[in-house]
Amino acid sequence: MPPSALPDVPAVQIVLASASPARRSTLRSAGVEPVVHVSEVDEDLTVAEATERYGLLEPADITLLLARAKAEDVAGRVDDEVVVLGCDSVLELDGEVHGKPADAEEAVLRWQRMRGRSGVLHTGHWLIDERQGGGATLGATASTTVHFAEISDGEIEAYVATGEPLTVAGAFTIDGLGGAFITAVEGDHHNVVGLSLPLLRELLADAGIEWFDVVGSLRRGPDCG
Repeated sequence: MPPSALPDVPAVQIVLASASPARRSTLRSAGVEPVVHVSEVDEDLTVAEATERYGLLEPADITLLLARAKAEDVAGRVDDEVVVLGCDSVLELDGEVHGKPADAEEAVLRWQRMRGRSGVLHTGHWLIDERQGGGATLGATASTTVHFAEISDGEIEAYVATGEPLTVAGAFTIDGLGGAFITAVEGDHHNVVGLSLPLLRELLADAGIEWFDVVGSLRRGPDCG
């Protein structure tokens, strides 16, 4: 579909239940302009309660649990006639789950473990259709294997000093300063940023929503207002 054939305003409005600039940028680059509403979910408490009830959770299940909690929290606070998308990401390394590092020291230690190795970045996605006649609530997790470069202690310390690793799950980015330290990915590279566009399209389709229903011609490209 050529840009001229797209409506100025999308037929379906996406509400992103995340403060992540990278997730919003990923959507905008695909022509989707989300409305951002940050969730108020206590992630540690949510995981602790689920673990007590169901037992030890797999990394992929943790991300889906938190993505759903975020979507449900925001869906309860926004107007109808929108579709809410919640996302959460963690890095799995040696069977352990890693979110955002608590401080610079933890980020350095994590990178010393990751360098020259591979981990799996899991991102849970949860969609809630708040529109009249909608009602769908569904989700899935995308997983991408990330191969890290063999970098020196000096490079690790310099990277952590930028502050970037402290703000993202796994202590790295692929679309920022950390991109130089990622040698390859197996799977959807968008997922490493924190939102899988192919998976989102599939979830929307399962909810009866076409991809171009959420795309508008005036909301295309990262520089759109």
